[in-house]
Amino acid sequence: MCCLEVAQIGAVLVPRQQFAALLPERPEYHPDHPLGCHRPRISDRIVFDKMLQLLRFGCSYRAIADTTCSATTVRNRRDEWIRHGVFARLKQIALASYDRIVGLVLDQIAVDGSITKAPGGGEVAGRSPVDRGKQGLKRSGMTDGYGIPLGRVLAGANRHDSPLLAPTLDRLGDLGPLPDDITVHLDAGYDSDKTRTLLDERGLHGRIAHKGEKAPIQASQRWHVERTHAWQNAFYRLARCYERRATVIDAFFDLADTIITVRSVIRQAWTTHRWDQRPNRRP
Repeated sequence: MCCLEVAQIGAVLVPRQQFAALLPERPEYHPDHPLGCHRPRISDRIVFDKMLQLLRFGCSYRAIADTTCSATTVRNRRDEWIRHGVFARLKQIALASYDRIVGLVLDQIAVDGSITKAPGGGEVAGRSPVDRGKQGLKRSGMTDGYGIPLGRVLAGANRHDSPLLAPTLDRLGDLGPLPDDITVHLDAGYDSDKTRTLLDERGLHGRIAHKGEKAPIQASQRWHVERTHAWQNAFYRLARCYERRATVIDAFFDLADTIITVRSVIRQAWTTHRWDQRPNRRP
């Protein structure tokens, strides 16, 4: 924690130094330029800050461009970082750091879907059943027992939650060793024999709300995933997604999940750890 350089934009916290360490080496000037006098490469730090602003405020690339960086540069650098897997790797590092400092609660897992707007359509958009058939995006998210995002599956808004459960649970394989007994908390949308068979085949216990029976969300641990969906929707680029490519949407989700995880590390470690940039009050 003491070596993390944390950039703050409102309520956004990101380990910028760790992100920079994942980037490939690039010369300031292109070595093949015949004259060697073209403009220098825009700093990765400037582009990274633009990505944070895009994620948080949900504005267009053209609106966020200024004299320091053009919209084309932001798009090109974004695609370059996606090809190198930088966003996914950053999220993995954040999860590993959280697990080492605080500890992931992997014996209690919550899975649920959330529908958001996707006015521009795209690869994973579909007709939204809750928005008069307009284009929408569904994410099937999975969290640990505290609400730390562990993975997601993107699909059209017209997809039911139940068929997305299996590919969502497949994300558990990226977390390394798991507890012997894992309980998966699900809402009534997953109440079916097919879901129970799926959980039994994977050696997982299911706590599923029953259809037609009213119960407060606090009756089980699935409220953690609902809170995480709210955390993610606070990033306006995810709440109203204009991106059309699934890889770009996943990159923004990975960046948002990293921010959520680092923010949770700072909040929970505030009472047990000391570091140079420790806030005076608990966040």
